Amino acid sequence: MSNWQQLHQKFVLKIRKVGNSLGLTLPQEALEKLKVQEGDSVFVTETPAGVMTTSYNPDFEKAMEAYRKVSTKYRNALHELGK
Repeated sequence: MSNWQQLHQKFVLKIRKVGNSLGLTLPQEALEKLKVQEGDSVFVTETPAGVMTTSYNPDFEKAMEAYRKVSTKYRNALHELGK
């Protein structure tokens, strides 16, 4: 398999009925690439290029960015709150 094929590997998934819902079953190789396991969350995001599936949580990154902005300025207050 060429490097391009490895970077752009596609997984064909079938939608199946799971109880009263529909679900996708990810092959082991896709789980390994996403670095997820049973019980983890996967995020589906619409992008200009289509739909992206990732284990990256965009809301968590926004929260961490907000923390970074105030962590230096309010270092002492945050230290006291952490006790």
